[in-house]
Amino acid sequence: MAQILGGVMTSHVPAIGRAIHKGLQDDPYWQPFFAGFQPVHQWLAQARPDVVVVFYNDHGLNFFLDKMPTFSIGAAPEYRNADEGWGIPQVPAFPGEQDLSWHLIESLVEDEFDLTTCQEMLVDHAFTLPMALLWPDQAWPVKVVPICINTVQFPLPTAARCWKLGQAVGRAVRAWDSDAKVMVLGTGGLSHQLDGERAGFINKDFDLQFMDSLVSDHPDWATQFSVHELVEKAGTQGIELLMWLATRGALGDSVEEVHRNYHIPISNTAAGLMLLAPT
Repeated sequence: MAQILGGVMTSHVPAIGRAIHKGLQDDPYWQPFFAGFQPVHQWLAQARPDVVVVFYNDHGLNFFLDKMPTFSIGAAPEYRNADEGWGIPQVPAFPGEQDLSWHLIESLVEDEFDLTTCQEMLVDHAFTLPMALLWPDQAWPVKVVPICINTVQFPLPTAARCWKLGQAVGRAVRAWDSDAKVMVLGTGGLSHQLDGERAGFINKDFDLQFMDSLVSDHPDWATQFSVHELVEKAGTQGIELLMWLATRGALGDSVEEVHRNYHIPISNTAAGLMLLAPT
């Protein structure tokens, strides 16, 4: 059966792509952010995952407001990005792990999750930038399964529901008839708001407590809050922490923290990074 090696959670703001494109990794503004990935690169070199299951949110590239599924999953042979208007270049296509995709689809439907199944799927910066942060040469050594969570248009899934989705994904991966080594990647956040009266809002205290809770408090701390309460605490776009919760849920009951980095701000966003391993 397949093995889950660990989970990485990280931010995905488009400015990261521009910084990569312009070679600004050692610029004083960006250096604390990019340097935080060095221990993750070392872990990846040792762990050598075969497959990455990516929890992310689409920003209008593949889904728009007229068709916005709560949960969707890719079952394509490959995934490409396209110009979103940010000036981020296209990256090499990501090879899909279709056998795991269909196994997850069947298992999640059996667990009463209603999914949109995508046999063709574009992936936006929320997917491509974290992958490029993990593998800067963009010579992807892994196959991928994208799982998209709606954080754009209300009603949004609750924190508790996203936690349960992650748990169901974790169970399904461990039951997959394969000797593959699987990593889970959750992208988004942390606290930030890009519009309205609170534009530029960052809540460092909440972010740090949320990161702590993923290690010490199981889901109980974060899942006590409604979506509206999370938006109040983390900002309109900070609700992307739902992907972090799904990732943590997939890792099982207990984890150890392998690495953490927290840096503010990048593009008016609190940038968090965690690497957790199941115990």
